[in-house]
Amino acid sequence: MSEIVISTSNLCKTYVSAALDPVHALKSVEIAIEEGEIVGIMGPSGCGKTTLLNCLSGLDTIDDGDILIQGKSLSDLNDDQLSEFRAKKMGFVFQTYNLLPVLNAVENVELPLLVSGMSAKAARNKAIEKLDEVDLVKQIHQLPGELSGGQRQRVTIARALVNDPAIVWADEPTGNLDSENEIEIMNLLTQMNKENNQTFVIVTHSDYVGGRANRIINMKDGEVV
Repeated sequence: MSEIVISTSNLCKTYVSAALDPVHALKSVEIAIEEGEIVGIMGPSGCGKTTLLNCLSGLDTIDDGDILIQGKSLSDLNDDQLSEFRAKKMGFVFQTYNLLPVLNAVENVELPLLVSGMSAKAARNKAIEKLDEVDLVKQIHQLPGELSGGQRQRVTIARALVNDPAIVWADEPTGNLDSENEIEIMNLLTQMNKENNQTFVIVTHSDYVGGRANRIINMKDGEVV
């Protein structure tokens, strides 16, 4: 039986602003995700999908409940510990790529390793290795603006995987791509999942992406349905 790597109990998140009524983004969410699963989080816009992803990954705070990642409670970690935990254990893929436009592909991919203290030579070698895995070894010196949307997302995936994370969080990873590139990106993610037994949690509106997941967590109005 696989190990539970992500779990929540009574997870609640409310956004409060002076101008608007409180928004209960997450209401008593309880989930458990096993090591090596590809899990899709689906539901209508505004149902809490991205909020859940941001809370699970420690990018956003919670108001009540608990989140366990590999048995460790995120609430027990201070900001520095949480940042280090994310850097070592997690990778992130965003719809908007979040690549630095002034850095070429290999520089974007090696950046997390340099920030974590790896030597320049080792970081460059690891970055090239990851870009080779996503079939971009010929484009390593190109800037993001010189790459297609599908190629930019491959650079993003290489960067997310360069630290060999246990968990990869992906928020609409194919949202900006045509159907052909969507298939290619999902082929890549499922291949990485199989080869490395990494856990993927993917927020998506795409029925195709959902169909490639091992299972779906459906959300509506801040609750898992």
